[in-house]
Amino acid sequence: MPRLSLPDFSLEGFRRQLANVDALPQLCVLGVLSGLVTGGLMVVFRLLLSLGGLLLFPDGDPEAFEALPSTLRVLMPLIAAALIGVWLYHQPARGRRIGVIHVIDRLTYHQGRFPLRNWLTQWWVGVVSVIGGLSAGREGPAIHLGAAASSGLGQYLRLPHNSLRVLVACGTAAGISASFNTPIAGVIFAMEVVMMEYTIVGFMPVILASSMGAVVAQLVYGTEPAIGIPDLHLKSLLDIPWILASALLIGLLAALFVRVSRGHERLQRLPMALRFALAALAVAGVAWWYPEVQGMGYDTLQLALGGTAAVDVLLVVAIGKLLLTAFSVACGIPVSVIGPILVVGGAAGALCGLAGQTLLPVGASEPEVYALLGMAAMMGAVLQAPLAALMALLELTHTPGIIMPGMLAVVVASLTARQLGRSQGFFLTQTRSGQHPLQQPLMQALSRVSVPAVMERRLVRTSRMVTRDQASALLDSNPVWVLIERSTDDKPTLALKAADLARWLLEHDQPGSDNDSVLLDLLEIPGQRLDMAPIHLQATLSEAFERLNDKALDALYVEHGHRPKKKRISGIITRDAIERYYRFSDSTHG
Repeated sequence: MPRLSLPDFSLEGFRRQLANVDALPQLCVLGVLSGLVTGGLMVVFRLLLSLGGLLLFPDGDPEAFEALPSTLRVLMPLIAAALIGVWLYHQPARGRRIGVIHVIDRLTYHQGRFPLRNWLTQWWVGVVSVIGGLSAGREGPAIHLGAAASSGLGQYLRLPHNSLRVLVACGTAAGISASFNTPIAGVIFAMEVVMMEYTIVGFMPVILASSMGAVVAQLVYGTEPAIGIPDLHLKSLLDIPWILASALLIGLLAALFVRVSRGHERLQRLPMALRFALAALAVAGVAWWYPEVQGMGYDTLQLALGGTAAVDVLLVVAIGKLLLTAFSVACGIPVSVIGPILVVGGAAGALCGLAGQTLLPVGASEPEVYALLGMAAMMGAVLQAPLAALMALLELTHTPGIIMPGMLAVVVASLTARQLGRSQGFFLTQTRSGQHPLQQPLMQALSRVSVPAVMERRLVRTSRMVTRDQASALLDSNPVWVLIERSTDDKPTLALKAADLARWLLEHDQPGSDNDSVLLDLLEIPGQRLDMAPIHLQATLSEAFERLNDKALDALYVEHGHRPKKKRISGIITRDAIERYYRFSDSTHG
């Protein structure tokens, strides 16, 4: 009777399954773990903010800068900038990058691996910037902390790099979900802004991670969203023209935000201490009269959505907080911008609503409706993530009727920022110039699969000089390739087609001759022979493809193990194998 093969439940088997593009059950398990870990981290981060509120603010509210004496709230951003500057001064240049920009950079150029140094820096900067009264949010730290912790889980388990990409997306979605209590928006943000792709295999584990992050946050903070939204509805379709005009204005503000945040060459040449001082002084100067520009600003956004914010406060928040946040980024202070741009958009929308009531006194909707639409329009325009903005709008309001005007506002604002403002999105603008690698379909497709899924495992290793009997013995296991190991490390490892060696042995088979003990030089055997370079077993096909191009080679041998002198060769991957996979998968999905 044939034996029944039992499933491989070992960690090594788990890694092998993850190397394939269809490892959906395994990725879903990772998504659940990532959501739980990230949700726990977000609870800790929010508890640290609450602890700072208890220590520094009269009512224990870390957003109540209005309750502080004027002198104290002016000093706080100066002290916060100094604390952040001292910390960053003692870090190398590569250790100062944090936030969403850092997440996209590590995902694109470093296979989703995150340094511990930057992760610790994010804790410090995230807490100090919010508690210290700079114009900053908590969403950027949530994304970085969650993505890095989830990736760290994969690195600890030595999972292939294609699964690290999914773990980064899971941590991103769970961070947004746990911060805003908006699980759908977290999923869309992770796929639209960070991964820059939509796939079924990618969606399911990210959905699970976002759900688990929301569950953990709701167990501690309840089911209400971070921003309380009243029951708002569009009164009349006569508002549509004014909504479009308001979205056009918000799109221009979004483009201004992105342009200012890029900074000027003269500003970049200034010493870091001077740049930080300029940003802190700007915040302190405005905060003397209007403390609403400090911190996350959710309390001010709540007033705008409730229709109780003063006009001068709305104006200062719409213009002042926008410029202060962008100027802080331009000066090199790595603050989170997602929360502040929501507040700025809400204030700008409320102002447009007030103007609409003056121009359209008959049947005009309340300014609070425009504040809500402005919030989504600003987020979509600044991030160039319209779908994530719409999902956030839907989850925050629980009102499907607001989606239609929201769609119009988000699209018009995003188009305005993109076409008139030449803005490709805040995060892509802050990263390297030119087309981003994650926007290239070929590299996206190849990064979803790891090397073990495509490599040829049937190979034998041998030295260059062998006898005829040894050469025949090499073919007993029916290999595809024969690896020829060289005498020194500076000479490249070569691969010979086993079929070419078999053909030569048949053509030179002379029964009864004494040539069986004569040494054969495998480098002299006619046939297909490839120079090779090493690549690690965890690498993705995109890494293999780039290495082949960099080394101008047609094949790589796949190393397994972490000890430099005890690495095993697990297989061979050729350029043809990568191209066959891409053509096959592309035609299959098409």
